[in-house]
Amino acid sequence: MGKGGEKTEENGECGGGGGGKRLGVYTWEEVQKHALKTDKWLVIERKVYNITDWAKRHPGGVRVISHYAGEDATDAFQAFHPEPEFVRKFLKPLLIGELAPGEPSQDRDKNSEMLADFRALRSTVERMGLFRTDPVFFSLHLLHIILLEVGSWLMLWYLGVNWATTLLCVLILTTSQSQSGWLQHDFGHLSVFKKSKWNHLLHKFVIGHLKGASANWWNHRHFQHHAKPNIFSKDPDVNMLHAFVLGDSQPVEYGKKKLKYMPYNHQHQYFFLIGPPMLIPVYFHIQIMHTMISRRDWVDFAWSMSYYLRYFTMYIPFYGFLGSIVLISFVRFLESHWFVWVTQMNHIPMDIDREKHRDWLSMQLAATCNVEQSAFNDWFSGHLNFQIEHHLFPTMPRHSYVKAAPLVRSLCEKHGLRYEVKTLVQGFRDIVSSLRKSGDLWLDAYLHK
Repeated sequence: MGKGGEKTEENGECGGGGGGKRLGVYTWEEVQKHALKTDKWLVIERKVYNITDWAKRHPGGVRVISHYAGEDATDAFQAFHPEPEFVRKFLKPLLIGELAPGEPSQDRDKNSEMLADFRALRSTVERMGLFRTDPVFFSLHLLHIILLEVGSWLMLWYLGVNWATTLLCVLILTTSQSQSGWLQHDFGHLSVFKKSKWNHLLHKFVIGHLKGASANWWNHRHFQHHAKPNIFSKDPDVNMLHAFVLGDSQPVEYGKKKLKYMPYNHQHQYFFLIGPPMLIPVYFHIQIMHTMISRRDWVDFAWSMSYYLRYFTMYIPFYGFLGSIVLISFVRFLESHWFVWVTQMNHIPMDIDREKHRDWLSMQLAATCNVEQSAFNDWFSGHLNFQIEHHLFPTMPRHSYVKAAPLVRSLCEKHGLRYEVKTLVQGFRDIVSSLRKSGDLWLDAYLHK
C-alpha cells in the first residue's frame, strides 16, 4: 500500500460508491503488484479500482479488462466506452482509492506530453463531431447488403440454375457476406447508435442473422485485439497455434528452443494453403460453434441458427441439401480470402512482440498502418484501410476516419511516431514478405543458435 499504508476517508467521487468506506492512497509500485489472475487492480483517471471479482462479469469479457491489471487504463476506458458516465456507475463500488499526490498520472515513465497531446486530440475530434453518426451512410450500407442477398435468390428464381448463374450467385453472396462482416464490425464497436443497447441488438442481427456467427464470441475476441494489438498472449489474432511464427522475437525464441511444429522457413508459401482458405470456413466456424455451445449462449445460438434456416430455405429448392452445403462452403472459402488479406495487411507487417507497456498512442501506431484512401479501398476494406484511426478511436463511425487522419498524422509527426500509409497491393505483399522474414529468422536461430 502506498505512502506507508495511508488511508483516507473521503466524500464525493472517491467515496461515492463505497458508502463511506476508507479509501487508500497508492503508488504505482503498489498498483503494479496487483496484476495477478486472482488479484487485479487498475487505474482510471488516477482512481484505483479493484476489479478482481468484477472482471468475470465485465460485458466485454474477463480477458480484455484483465490485460490492464496493474496499469493505467484511462485511454482504453475512454476508447471502448461511448457512454462513460453510465459505465462509471459500475466502477463506483470497485473504487479503493487513488494515486498518491506525488505520483505521475502515467505509469512506467510514459511520455506525459504525448499522453496529454493525444487526449487533447480526442477532445478535438469530439468537438468536431467526428463521433456523430451519419444514419444515411449505415442505412445505405445495410440496404446494399440486403439487395445483394435478395438479388442472388431472384437471379436463380428468374434465370434458373446453371454454371453461370451459380458462379454469379457465389460472387454475390461472397460480397454480401464480406460487407456484412464490415457492418457487424461497426455495430460491435458501438459506433452507429448513441445508445449501446441498439448497437448490441443490431450487432446480433447482422452477425447472427446475416452471417450465422456469434456476437459475444466476436466481442470477447476482438476487443482483446484492440486493447493489446500484436502483443503475444494478449491479442488472440497473433495466437497462431504454432502454425506460424510472427515478428522478430518469436521466431528466434522458437529457433533457439529447436521448436519445429511446422517448417517455418516455408510459412510464406504454406500460408496460401492454410491461412486465407481455412480461417473462416474451418477455424472460425468450429470456434464459434464450440464457444456458443460450451458457454450455453443460447441467444447467440438462436440468432446463428436463424441464418442457416433462412439460407437453406432459400437455396435447397435450387441445389438440394448437399448442394446448398457445397455452395455456402465455397462462399465461406472466398470470403475467408477477402477477410484475411484485408485484416492482416495492417498488422502482420507491423511490430509483433511481448508486452512493452507502451502508452495508447504509441502502442496502436506500432501495431497498425494505413492503406491509401479511395472509394474502392474504403468499400473493399470496410474503411479498415484507416486502421490507425480505427484503433485509436474504435467507437468513431468509419465515415469520419478520413477527417481525423490529418490530425492524427500531425500528432505523430510532432512526437516522431511513424504514420505508415501504403498501397493496397503493397499491403498484400508485405504480409508475405513479413512471413518470409520471420521464417528466415527462425531457420537461422534453429540452425546456428
